Amino acid sequence: MESPETSSGVHLAAYRPTLPPSVVNAKATAGGFDESGYYHCYGDGSSVASHGSDALTGYETLDAPPHYDFYANTEVFGRQRRFRPSLYQLHANPEVDSRPPLYEETTAEQTRGEDSSEEGEEEQEEQKEPPPEPPRFGWVQGVMIRCMLNIWGVILYLRLPWITAQAGIGLTWVIILLSSCITGITGLSTSAIATNGKVKGGGTYFLISRSLGPELGGSIGLIFAFANAVAVAMHTVGFAETVTDLMYENGAVMVDRINDIRIVGIITVTCLLGISLAGMTWESKAQVLFFLVIMVSFVSYVVGTITPASPQKQAKGFFSYRADIFAANFVPGWRGPEGSFFGMFSIFFPSATGILAGANISGDLKNPTVAIPKGTLTAIFWTTISYLIISATIGSCVLRDASGLLNDTLSPSSSRQDCVGLACQYGWDFTECINNTCTYGISNYYQSMSLVSAFAPLITAGIFGATLSSALACLVSAPKVFQCLCKDKLYPLIGIFGKGYGKNDEPLRGYLLTYIIAACFILIAELNTIAPIISNFFLCSYSLINFSCFHASITNSPGWRPSFRFYSKWLSLLGAVVCVVIMFLLTWWAALIAFGVVFLLLGYTLYKKPAVNWGSSVQASSYNIALSQCVGLNHVEDHVKNYRPQCLVLTGPPSSRPALVDLVTCFTKDLSLMICGNVVTAGSSQSAVEKASSDSHVTWLNQRRVKSFYRGVVATELRSGVNMLLQGAGLGRIKPNVLLMGFKKGCCSETPQAAHNYIGILHDAFDLQYGVCILRLKEALDVSRSSQSDVNPGLDGREESINTVSAPSRLQTTNTSSVPVEAEPQHSTVFQKKQGKKTIDVYWLSDDGGLTLLLPYLLTRRKRWARCKVRVFVGGDADKREEQREEVLALIKKFRLGFHDVEVLPDIYQNPQPASVHLFENMVGRFRLDTNPKQDSDSGPPGQQEEQWMITDQDLERNKAKSLRQIRLNEVLQDYSREAALIVITMPVGMRGVCPNTLYLAWLDFLSHDLRPPVLLVRGNQENVLTFYCQ
Repeated sequence: MESPETSSGVHLAAYRPTLPPSVVNAKATAGGFDESGYYHCYGDGSSVASHGSDALTGYETLDAPPHYDFYANTEVFGRQRRFRPSLYQLHANPEVDSRPPLYEETTAEQTRGEDSSEEGEEEQEEQKEPPPEPPRFGWVQGVMIRCMLNIWGVILYLRLPWITAQAGIGLTWVIILLSSCITGITGLSTSAIATNGKVKGGGTYFLISRSLGPELGGSIGLIFAFANAVAVAMHTVGFAETVTDLMYENGAVMVDRINDIRIVGIITVTCLLGISLAGMTWESKAQVLFFLVIMVSFVSYVVGTITPASPQKQAKGFFSYRADIFAANFVPGWRGPEGSFFGMFSIFFPSATGILAGANISGDLKNPTVAIPKGTLTAIFWTTISYLIISATIGSCVLRDASGLLNDTLSPSSSRQDCVGLACQYGWDFTECINNTCTYGISNYYQSMSLVSAFAPLITAGIFGATLSSALACLVSAPKVFQCLCKDKLYPLIGIFGKGYGKNDEPLRGYLLTYIIAACFILIAELNTIAPIISNFFLCSYSLINFSCFHASITNSPGWRPSFRFYSKWLSLLGAVVCVVIMFLLTWWAALIAFGVVFLLLGYTLYKKPAVNWGSSVQASSYNIALSQCVGLNHVEDHVKNYRPQCLVLTGPPSSRPALVDLVTCFTKDLSLMICGNVVTAGSSQSAVEKASSDSHVTWLNQRRVKSFYRGVVATELRSGVNMLLQGAGLGRIKPNVLLMGFKKGCCSETPQAAHNYIGILHDAFDLQYGVCILRLKEALDVSRSSQSDVNPGLDGREESINTVSAPSRLQTTNTSSVPVEAEPQHSTVFQKKQGKKTIDVYWLSDDGGLTLLLPYLLTRRKRWARCKVRVFVGGDADKREEQREEVLALIKKFRLGFHDVEVLPDIYQNPQPASVHLFENMVGRFRLDTNPKQDSDSGPPGQQEEQWMITDQDLERNKAKSLRQIRLNEVLQDYSREAALIVITMPVGMRGVCPNTLYLAWLDFLSHDLRPPVLLVRGNQENVLTFYCQ
């Protein structure tokens, strides 16, 4: 029985599952619970103790001994599946939890209430008998016989003698051994992959896709399924040729030879479709029958080679074993346009491609991990021996050319001087065959094995068995592979072919599709034309299988542990390279088409990024490469030319502050590091940990196409959590150097302590040599609902957002993997829109190392900001305005930023308007320390802890000039940048111990308040991020 994956059936936080009926009806005890019957959680009614080892008797523990159920994805009929206890269950405090957790974790279906247990009992009563098991095959019937039949195809009977005549016995052996080496190496690679875990249905596609991933697996799955469908046509045409020849020998002609082959081929493939639709049981029985017929035909052939030749057979070129015939046929005798080594190889190689016939029905095998290696390698060995023997024997018995006429014998009175050829030694004159094409001989007569056989009809029966069995195997393989591909939903419009029918999940629609493809290629009716077409497709499949084995081995992934040890990663690589080379040597244009289709499908899959995770070797390789590159960066010192703003963004849940995410994406996409940080303010709780590490945050980022990492932490307060992120985020030299956060909403209505903690984050970042950026929008940054605002409360002014994560329910658990979770909405922001011909106003008032200039430059490299004009404002004297402008402009030109609009603002040093000063005083009024408080009887002196957050008169006087500067700057911003797309301004720094945090926050608030454009306050870490040197 199939069951959900463990991750989808278990909620790691479900340490308070739904109570069994025995617990619900239990009586309360002094300890809070009567635990009798509590552990009876298995379907068979046994307790936890009964499932432990004898050594654990009397030892009360929830630790479970190793069990198959903990690792399997399937259930055993008749009992409930077991789950190991979670780590939180093992170390949770029983006193706090009021009762011990269940040994088995609950699933989502158990949360339906008490009624679910009653329904479960009724269902168990209905399912007293296990469901019928579909037929499964062992390694002999399921793999070895199937592979041997598929290898002993039409080429063996109808083309091997002809290939021997063309290439000679020597080169024919080379062709056979080369093909066997390729298939043997592929068989070893297939065995290694097939024994690296449980193999399901899908055959070759399943093996490649689960090893290399969906990108290459999907493309080769389509190609391999198509190649098998065309192979059906090849073997059927071979059968139709034989039938047509028999008809011609008996004078039966329907239309002409080509059309007769088409008619017989269509009728044959239709009959094979009927056998396939009848089910795997009938198909397997038919394969066994075909195997027996072929073995009888082999016996007949061997007997025929040692039987003395009759005059009729001698006239057709058969003279039994002769050393001189062997010597003559040992060397090549190329003829026709196909007369070349690789021409013969392209025709022969499809005969060796049946090695995956057993693997293609992996879902119908009893034990695929044992059957596939054993059956495949055995089949390769015996079929190779048979090919070598037949090519050698027929090359030793039959001449290349013979007339077939009994009158061509040499009479004693005729002169042997006019006779040319080897047949003259045996009393036959086939001289005319030199200039004219004769009918018989292994160079001309495709049915030469029938000629040699002791009983020709047995060879005909063998041809029928070989061709029909191979066609039937391919007709079954193609739909099985294609069905698995369709179920994975990697490509559109093919899902309808994935539907299965019956207890064996037969792909009936796939059978019909394969039938249509095969019928189209049968209409070609030329075996030598069809064979090279599929050679490249099979070679491409074999190349990827070998490369899969090599790639999985070379990545050194701990998950690569095949039980089949007789393979070599370098041999697999050699096999992959040889397959590719042979593809181009055979038919270069067909090889280009094959690779073009692979790369086209690969590009589509890379673009769509299907939501599948099979633990492929590509993932392992990506990890190795990333790890190696990260370590390699440690050997290189940072250089200012390679400086990149690597941003730690305090977004909370990224979906709650999309504007912050979108702005930073403009800086970092395809350029540098971005980490979205989330601080969950709560005590030590499993629910809090899950909230901080939920995959939904990464999913939201991926859906928004934001290239960012996510990191969540749990802390008692925001500042300590941010400190964790500042010190712990990143890896090696790939670590943040800029902290970017949102402006604190309603800061002047907050408590002094909240304002103090917020500014404390800035000081912590400065202490760690971070640059700091603060984004302020006229509208609120946080777009989440108030019920969701339980994260990063220090960045939001709402009272309801300052809370902790509540403990999970004591009587019910949820399964986040099984229960559908509402997707976070994708809110649009101003930073996603094209900005048009607006301006980005940069107020470079203090030199922070150049970060204030670098960020606007990075913005203008994006299409949506490219048309914006950057204006740089600097402070200066009215008397030297033009001189200072040229000086700053010259410096900017050396940085090659492309900013040409520089303006000097002497009026920033003027005094602000009294109304603005009055507004600022009102803003800081609630944070001022009253030095003459009213001494009421109920009130005591102000606490020392409160005083450190308050602003004294001395603080105001000491920082008066800076305060007036911020007030005046806001007025300047109002005058110059009212219509800007973005304002970037150097952020002032409040000296710790001199400027209270509340006053510093008031500076930032007043500087950026009441502005329509977004405002980005930027302060670098006072180290150069720009340079005009080339080294």
